[in-house]
Amino acid sequence: MQKIKVFISSVQKEFAKERESLYLHFSKNPLLSNFFEPVIFEELPAASTHPGKVYLDEIENAQLYLVLLGTEYGYEDTNGVSPTELEFRHAKALNKDSFAFIKGGRSLKRDEKENAFIKKIQNTLSYKRFEVIEQLIIEVDKACFSLLKHKGLVQLKNFDETILPNTTMSDINQEKLDTFIGIARAKRGFPLRVGTPFKKVLTHLNMIENGMLTNSALLAFGLHPQKFFTSAIVKCAHFHTLYVAKPIPDHKVISGDVFEQIDQAVDFVLSKISMSVGLRDTSNQAPLYYEIPRPVVAEAIVNAVAHRDYNSNGSVQVMLFPDRLEISNPGYLTPELNLEKLKTDHASYPPNQLLAEPLYQAGYIERYGTGTGEIFRLTAEAGLKEPVFSLEEGFKLTLWRLGIAGQVTGQVEEGVKRVVWVINNEMKRSAIQELLGLRHRETFLENYLNPSIESGFVEMTLPDKPRSPKQRYRLTKKGETFRKTLESISEK
Repeated sequence: MQKIKVFISSVQKEFAKERESLYLHFSKNPLLSNFFEPVIFEELPAASTHPGKVYLDEIENAQLYLVLLGTEYGYEDTNGVSPTELEFRHAKALNKDSFAFIKGGRSLKRDEKENAFIKKIQNTLSYKRFEVIEQLIIEVDKACFSLLKHKGLVQLKNFDETILPNTTMSDINQEKLDTFIGIARAKRGFPLRVGTPFKKVLTHLNMIENGMLTNSALLAFGLHPQKFFTSAIVKCAHFHTLYVAKPIPDHKVISGDVFEQIDQAVDFVLSKISMSVGLRDTSNQAPLYYEIPRPVVAEAIVNAVAHRDYNSNGSVQVMLFPDRLEISNPGYLTPELNLEKLKTDHASYPPNQLLAEPLYQAGYIERYGTGTGEIFRLTAEAGLKEPVFSLEEGFKLTLWRLGIAGQVTGQVEEGVKRVVWVINNEMKRSAIQELLGLRHRETFLENYLNPSIESGFVEMTLPDKPRSPKQRYRLTKKGETFRKTLESISEK
């Protein structure tokens, strides 16, 4: 098999040690040495042609381009461009598989041209930061293994495909599977029916191999997923300052399966951001508008949970500040993608494909590859600043808030106000919850409906039969009076 040539690009003097270490690592590592052949200028034979042409010729012959970026921009030609940037441009023009590695954090003092160059790189390539050579080698290994798997040269299973020893079918929740089937049949025409034995359902979803459960089966339908994956959680926090600071006004650690994590995290954000209510000019039901559109919040959290690196000890984090919402996860971009491509619809390369499939079937993912483009479209339509993706620490998305002013002040809880807004005549619990864009039943009851009843704004139509399937909810006289107050303030 012909080896993959790897061209290592950087300012030579600044990265002399790193270049030598990478060259030796590629040459001596038992796995990498079978697949890769490193190319650095220091090891090339003397040539009579200009060094710049030698570099560009070697890039043309290489299949993989790695660039190291630090504080120095390097020697500049008559046009003011360094050899490293010329090499980058050439690799980009030839559509070479490429990765970038940036030494040091954002606060590191760099040459102005190097800063500008790094910004170009960040919008074009998948990149990682490092501080020491050992970190660089680890990140290079990850990138190379990812490329080998993508090319089908090694058969490495993704985390969600892997069999987990010491698990049994008793670790799967049949009720969760039945709920999934009911939703998936309605959303996507899922072929199996509620009550189908769970082995048959999991086999259909490719979540059983040789009679054993995959990690994806436990993450999606397990009784207690965190028993096996302690870091598979979502940490939510709400700050009143523009930065992380104690005390934290409200925080929540969400566990459970991936559906529960997504639902509760979305509901957490929606309960904290502002909401406005439109006029009832076309129907009796007033339209609701969250300052960050609900589909945007949901898509961002779904991506974080579905595409995170489950081999990492890190967790998904959802942090709400007065001016922004930050959603981060211990994930990465595949070699085929870069930050610019995320702004538009693109081909999908899910790192956890088995886990993504039930999320698609249940309607959490609309169409593969369209989610991030939809985020940009919907935020623009809502008049929000353009979202920002970052690969500084894992994968982070920043959504900017609009800051809709609250429509009424006072001691009434925000959840109660929202229930009063949406109730029209007599309504089922599920209908009220759906209008508010909330999916998690317990969260809705705890933060919205029960407080509305306890405060005297809402009442049951069958108070003696609270669990009756015919149960409906309506405004009390107190609730009707309060809604008129809300409406009068809204019209001002």
